Amino acid sequence: MSRASREAVADTSFLVDWTRYSRRDLLLELFEVVHVPESVLRELKLPPAVDWVAERLASGAFALFTETPEIEGEARRLMALSRGRPLKRVDYPEAVCLAAGLRFGYTVLTENGGAYFAPRVLGLNVTVWRAFEVIVEAWQRGLVEDLVGELRRYEEEALHLFRRRDWEHAWRLTRS
Repeated sequence: MSRASREAVADTSFLVDWTRYSRRDLLLELFEVVHVPESVLRELKLPPAVDWVAERLASGAFALFTETPEIEGEARRLMALSRGRPLKRVDYPEAVCLAAGLRFGYTVLTENGGAYFAPRVLGLNVTVWRAFEVIVEAWQRGLVEDLVGELRRYEEEALHLFRRRDWEHAWRLTRS
């Protein structure tokens, strides 16, 4: 797992799932600021995601990420690249996050499979984490005591199941 930046940028899929998790403020202990692109903000429609993101923007823990023409152009290039490869489709908001991660060194937070695998498939030098990697990082920093228990809690609360390969990785980490 690659090292996180002190700043992150989050897409819609990550925020919607993460806000169902009772320990969602762990994110604020891992990152100094989480950037939320304008296109992601437009996609957030329902509580608890809208409420939690709005509260964090108001407190300064999150920051609105303005999509400049440079970022927009890079996002569109990444979308086109992803469509020419065996990769789940990367839509504009996820591509903006990848472009911001590339440009500013932010850790990209997503649950979108295309965005998650984009660094490997497209050869991008950007760190992309799902909730799984965020929780593992929190455990490695001592913010979570029981990694397996915390991953189970996330699955139950967020209604998001981790892949078998992720569970195998977690079990190896806890036995080391």
